[in-house]
Amino acid sequence: MTIDNLIFGYLVSLLAGLSAVALYSEWLRRRFEPTPSEDRIFRCERCSFVYTDDADVDRSRCPQCGTVNDSIQF
Repeated sequence: MTIDNLIFGYLVSLLAGLSAVALYSEWLRRRFEPTPSEDRIFRCERCSFVYTDDADVDRSRCPQCGTVNDSIQF
C-alpha cells in the first residue's frame, strides 16, 4: 500500500466514525426530547391564570374563576 492510500483510508474511517457518533447523538436527543403537545394555551382575562385545554376547543372555561376565554397565540 502506498502512503496516499493509507492517508485516504485513515481519513475515510475517521469521517465515518465521526458521522456515526453524530447520528447516534441525534438519535439519543430525539429519543429523550419531550414531544410537543397539541393542547391549546389559554389565559384568563379576569384572574390571569394560564391553563391548557384540548386542541379541538376554541373557547375554554377557566378552572379558577369560571370565565370563558379564547386561546392565545405565540
